[in-house]
Formats: sequence, structure tokens, C-alpha cells
Amino acid sequence: MKSLAELAAIREKMQSKVVIREGMGTIRVVVGMATCGIAAGARPVLKAFTEGVNAQGLADKVSVTQTGCIGICQYEPVVEIFEEGKEKVTYVKLDEAKAKEIVEKHLKGGQVVTEYTIGAAN
Repeated sequence: MKSLAELAAIREKMQSKVVIREGMGTIRVVVGMATCGIAAGARPVLKAFTEGVNAQGLADKVSVTQTGCIGICQYEPVVEIFEEGKEKVTYVKLDEAKAKEIVEKHLKGGQVVTEYTIGAAN
């Protein structure tokens, strides 16, 4: 970093990602980011959700956050989606492509992608 202008440009670029993560939307996406999740590929999954929510214009109703261990390490990467008035949905064994599909179908379209849920994995 060489100047305040460069710092301001970096801040501007990252602002949308921070807003999404800290948002107070009615839908909350929680990505398990303990060591087991990170080792299984949770970092690209978190990035895919953050970028997907931003790209789809859902930042006003969806917040994307991270948490530690969710407790089902054999199913990592794990993502839980909480919606007001609905039962929690737990997605397991995710990757970037599945995360993008969940953004499109579940977060935008309102349809749970059942083949990626913990119920389908058992």
C-alpha cells in the first residue's frame, strides 16, 4: 500500500463482502469453518456463498457468516441455513458448485436442494 487513495480503493472493493457477512437479513447462512471444515474445503464454499449472495442482489435479506465446529466432521464442509419461521436446513459435503446452486435455488428461489442435505447423506 502506497497511499490513502489505494487504501480507500481496497476498502471500497471489500465493503460489499463485509456488509453481506454482517447483514441482518431474514435468512442466515452459517458456514462451519473449524479446522475440519477448512481442511475439507469450506473456505471456497464460504467465498461462493458470499459472492453468490452479492451477485444475485440478496444482501438485503441474506447474511453469510462463519462459525466453528458444527459437530458433524465426517460431513464437512457443512452449511446451515436459518430462515425465520422455518426449520433449519443443514447442507453437507459441499463444494463451490453446490454452493452456487444452493444460492440460486434455495436462497433466491426458495426451494431446498434436498440432495445436498444431511437427510440425503444418511
